[in-house]
Amino acid sequence: MTGSPVRILLSETAEGSYGEGLRSAHRDIELVTMKGDGSVALGEGPPLEWEDAAIEVAWGTSDLFDAGPIRPFFGLLRRSEGLRWFQSGAAGFDAPIYGELVKKGVSLTTSDANSISIAEYVLRCVLEHFQESVLWSDAQAERLWSRHDFREVAGTTWVVVGLGSIGTGVALRARAFGAHVIGVRRRPSGDEPVAEVVTPEALLSVLPRADVVVLSAPANASTQHLVDRAFLAALPDTAFLVNVGRGSLIDEDALAEALEAGSISGAALDVFETEPLPTDHPWWDDPRVVVTPHNSAGGRGRYARGVQLFSENLSRYQRGEPLLLLVTEDELDA
Repeated sequence: MTGSPVRILLSETAEGSYGEGLRSAHRDIELVTMKGDGSVALGEGPPLEWEDAAIEVAWGTSDLFDAGPIRPFFGLLRRSEGLRWFQSGAAGFDAPIYGELVKKGVSLTTSDANSISIAEYVLRCVLEHFQESVLWSDAQAERLWSRHDFREVAGTTWVVVGLGSIGTGVALRARAFGAHVIGVRRRPSGDEPVAEVVTPEALLSVLPRADVVVLSAPANASTQHLVDRAFLAALPDTAFLVNVGRGSLIDEDALAEALEAGSISGAALDVFETEPLPTDHPWWDDPRVVVTPHNSAGGRGRYARGVQLFSENLSRYQRGEPLLLLVTEDELDA
């Protein structure tokens, strides 16, 4: 870094929401705003040519992915010779652009801001499935005083595949409900908040014990169609599957077969191989499947957590200290 102000690229939406706070909390920064049409400007100044933006830091907030200028934003990152650090708004880093940036020497940091939202989504899905809450809703609609017994989370066994910030959040909450949690991780550290840890090679051996399987692993060559026919065949027919990782983790044909055969009890799917899920897909009407539109991260608290993380990392960057949630080349290639 030089003695010049740190120029930070962010979306117009993010600048409007967080710009004043960032300027108040950090000295020697300049915010370069990308507007919806892909043009950039320094503060209230006139539009800049991309070559003159002189970006050193970029912050990718979630609004970019929600009809924001995502393509020009990453296009500018690719062309910015002075870019030193990119703060992503997501936990995953499987998109090719992330590897490109890291190989160019750009520091890439991820975000755990969505972990609480996603972990709570998982608990909701499991509780609704176990308690068969649809029966109460149907009874209420008919004004029927109709009771039913339901399954409890306490005493069940959960297999959580991927123990990053999301999987860890799920494990902590499931254990608080009295579940026995088995975590699946490539490189166990010994301090995971679970009852057992296994490596992916041992995954099939623990699946027969699973009441719930939660997929929170990244997308890479080793996890492509991780949930295949052999995986599903190893599960008891009472097992419930939740996918908050990536759509590519599941062989959807194999899952459709397992659901039709009744070899698992149901699935909650927030991610799919094709998104949006086609309107004629049979899962929209399947009572055994919960379909949500890649929205499990939608908790409103994620915004405050995201800006808090970026601000903390910006302070570390300006002081020359290690950044939080820094991705290494080894992790990219794993």
